[in-house]
Amino acid sequence: MVVSETTPAADLAQLAEKMLGLETVRVDDIMIPRGEIAYVDVSDDWDTILEALRSTPHTRLPVCQGNLDNIVGVLHMKKVARALARGDFDREHLLELARQREAYFVPEGTTLDVQLLNFKRDRRRIALVVDEYGDIQGLVTLEDILEEIVGEFTSAPATLHKDVHREADGGYVVNGAINVRVLNRTLGWSLPTNGPRTLNGLIVEYLETLPQAGTMLRMGDLTIEILQTVDNSVKTARIRPVPVTLDERSKGAA
Repeated sequence: MVVSETTPAADLAQLAEKMLGLETVRVDDIMIPRGEIAYVDVSDDWDTILEALRSTPHTRLPVCQGNLDNIVGVLHMKKVARALARGDFDREHLLELARQREAYFVPEGTTLDVQLLNFKRDRRRIALVVDEYGDIQGLVTLEDILEEIVGEFTSAPATLHKDVHREADGGYVVNGAINVRVLNRTLGWSLPTNGPRTLNGLIVEYLETLPQAGTMLRMGDLTIEILQTVDNSVKTARIRPVPVTLDERSKGAA
């Protein structure tokens, strides 16, 4: 009996392959970069803090005082909701709740198989990734690792990542901060993952300079147009698959 690629047996084989591949992927390959981390700074204006707490889609948020390197703890939004409902929530109460759960730090370079076990052992769901000097480089979650394993089996093809927006002509407007592995997984592309982790880093390394808006380049079977640059980085880019010509099809079949 021949097992097709669409059978449960084939899916299980692919899942097992993904599990084995965790030992070759590091937390810094899939982490949310430092500049993209959602957090609460208790030094901010109180109305700003309340708006951030009420609008966040996250269930857990790092809390800092002054800057992200001065972490106070991790805030669980369920406790915030209860305090807000009682009407006794203030800055001191926020600090008290955050300090009930210390921040959890992991070194960059930790492989996903090890971190998955660490999350289970330590009963944690999020970790701040630090470099050899202890500086925060990003944030990784248990869900990020699980997505790396089973994302392609559970994600609907029509569902795109929040940083990827489909256009009517078949192109995509993409946030430059998106992780390249996530972009590949979302759209089935094969952009290189053995170098920079973000689309911005990949473009800058390829061009060896910071491009201006309107710059065009080609990577494999994709064309990339720089739409916006901010603070010495590519903010947004438009990416379109390059149509395969008849000559290219003939060469591929040869």
